[in-house]
Amino acid sequence: MKVYKILNNNVIVTLDAKGNELIVTGRGIGFKKREGDLIDPSLIEKQFSLDNKETFPKFEELLSKIPFEVLTTSEVIINHAKQCIDGRLQDSIYISLTDHIHFAIERHKQGFDIPNGFLWEIKKFYPKEFQIGLYALAIIKDRLSVELPEDEAGFITFHIINAQLNDTMPNIVNLTKIMREILNIVKYHFNFEYDENCLSYQRFVTHLKFFAHRISNQQFQPHQDTSLYEIIRQKYAQSYLCTKQIDLHLIQQYQHPLSDDESLYLTIHIERLRTELKKQ
Repeated sequence: MKVYKILNNNVIVTLDAKGNELIVTGRGIGFKKREGDLIDPSLIEKQFSLDNKETFPKFEELLSKIPFEVLTTSEVIINHAKQCIDGRLQDSIYISLTDHIHFAIERHKQGFDIPNGFLWEIKKFYPKEFQIGLYALAIIKDRLSVELPEDEAGFITFHIINAQLNDTMPNIVNLTKIMREILNIVKYHFNFEYDENCLSYQRFVTHLKFFAHRISNQQFQPHQDTSLYEIIRQKYAQSYLCTKQIDLHLIQQYQHPLSDDESLYLTIHIERLRTELKKQ
């Protein structure tokens, strides 16, 4: 087995016997290596061969940027989720959950935890998935020495739920319509083009799936946290104005005014997308 591409000291890409790319992880496996060098089998801890070829490059990009310990912790959580849930999780979980955990830890270190206004409803409607979220917090604390709040168990639950969704969902047409409309509002508000292959776009789409699912099913009656809402409204003023456009559209088309919680989450995700696209 030879090095095909080096992502960082702990993650490399190789080729299998059929020429398909494999992501191989292991502490120090890429250290002082060059393309074409032989891989030390004793250093291999995990191999990833994602079925979805479109997901593979996004996973590569993510792994090149995050700490190795976060990757291995996410993998432990995903393996546990697979054992607890009937049915298969989509490959996208490796991207969405790993990215979320990394982002949540960085926010927590900066003292910027986000309350989950849907926590009560998550516990009620998705008890099995929420237990996985609680397990994830315990594993993160044990392996990474970071104690995230219970709200994050709810957000992790969303990612587990999303990885189970498929095209047989009864409301998929309506969900897609709502997502497309919101994406267009953001696109024309900031006058930019999306790069559908970049992580920032994938993050935003993932959030919109949750959001559109709530609107379509009217499952959640979110609680309010006006103090944080005011902070976000002032800190991310440009993105907040875009959120207000979305609010007006949803009122006109779906009779669904945004709650402060929904505005908060949308504004944060829009700001992150806007900031990352400006760097490209």
